[in-house]
Amino acid sequence: MTKLGATASLPYSVLMRIASTILASTLFALSLLAAPASAQDGLRGHGGPVRTLAIAPDGRTAISGGFDQSAIVWDLQAGKALRVLRVHEGAVNAVAALPSGRFLTAGEDGRVALWGSDGARPLRVDKAHEAPIAGLAVSSDGASYSTAGWDNLARTFSLETGIAVEDFAGHRGAVNALVWLGPSLVTASYDATLRIWPTDKTQPPKIVETPAPQNALAVLDNGRIAAGGADGMVLILNESGVILSRTQAAEAPIIALAASPNGRDLAAASPRGSVAIINVGEPGAKVRFTLNGPGLPVWSLSYSPDGRTLLTGGGDKLVRRWDARTGEHIGAVVAQGPGDELSAYAGVRGAEVFRACAICHTLKPGDDNRAGPTLHGVFGRKAGTAPGYDYSDAFRKLDLVWSAETISRLFEIGPQSYTPGTKMPEQRVTDPADRAALIDFLSQATMANKP
Repeated sequence: MTKLGATASLPYSVLMRIASTILASTLFALSLLAAPASAQDGLRGHGGPVRTLAIAPDGRTAISGGFDQSAIVWDLQAGKALRVLRVHEGAVNAVAALPSGRFLTAGEDGRVALWGSDGARPLRVDKAHEAPIAGLAVSSDGASYSTAGWDNLARTFSLETGIAVEDFAGHRGAVNALVWLGPSLVTASYDATLRIWPTDKTQPPKIVETPAPQNALAVLDNGRIAAGGADGMVLILNESGVILSRTQAAEAPIIALAASPNGRDLAAASPRGSVAIINVGEPGAKVRFTLNGPGLPVWSLSYSPDGRTLLTGGGDKLVRRWDARTGEHIGAVVAQGPGDELSAYAGVRGAEVFRACAICHTLKPGDDNRAGPTLHGVFGRKAGTAPGYDYSDAFRKLDLVWSAETISRLFEIGPQSYTPGTKMPEQRVTDPADRAALIDFLSQATMANKP
């Protein structure tokens, strides 16, 4: 990873694009060497780093967005993917969970999609910026949402109609994050300033000069704001913009912040893989402990509504779960043990290769479709014809029958190359021996008890 001085000298938009390219290649190589899924694994389904996270208000579901251009809705209790959401033409950089099971996703393509509580197609797609969107926030009254754009603008839209209602112009660099502090919008920028926009539109914003470009924001208790900068510093400010404390949280840029529901703990993540848990409930914010993760970049954070659990999304393509009070990693998020349908195949190499697919696909007759269709009876089946699954138009139009040869080719070159325009996250198995083991396993597991 580039040293801090060099990293901080680059525009955040450039940093993100470089990181996306480097990680996509290096992490793919690492994934081929990784051990089979274990108790330390998390929610697995993305084909690239997990860029953004949000847990729904009821704490039962979550949504993640990735560099693989997809968002995934997760059932946190069952530890499985419910839906893969694909509409963005680029990385999904920001998500928000709304009441009634709805979600917002925002992407590198400058668009925002509103998703219903079910279905794989958005209810509406709004064109918000002519540049990538880096941040997304829902207003305090729930009537609107705001976006942070790399075109130096923040914008607010009606949640009901998607019509833009206000622009916030003035930053001299990319707007990387934004939050609502009561009725006021707060924005953070690469230009090393925060702006607190007043509700009285005739008044100028309060401009807070900071020591470094700012990448992340979070709202704390008592009207306070946390900001994370490219210098690894976390600033705590009051609602007037006065800096109350400065905490060195990392030796690399802070790229994500999340506040506990009571606003008294703050998680700060960096590209070097560290997550600092900072006590901000008392004067002089101090790091309580640091999560010991896999050492890869942590791009996203989200606390559960009860404050007991912290989710992290990182360069290892996983959503991991932590005890927010102790910093200990919480076992397997992926359901295993007695309910693990792969437990009967212990020691079978093909089954271990398939574990990366099991979060989205079932194998046995009578099993429901998940984020992907059931694979029971897949051999000899025309692509796009599994009963009850909502395929993309591109997949339904494929002139393709699944066989040992076609499935092997799918994983050799990847879904985006072999079945372009489909919703399947990018997954490749480049080792011929692993592909052969996977095909052998699937030929047995998906044909068992076939009618």
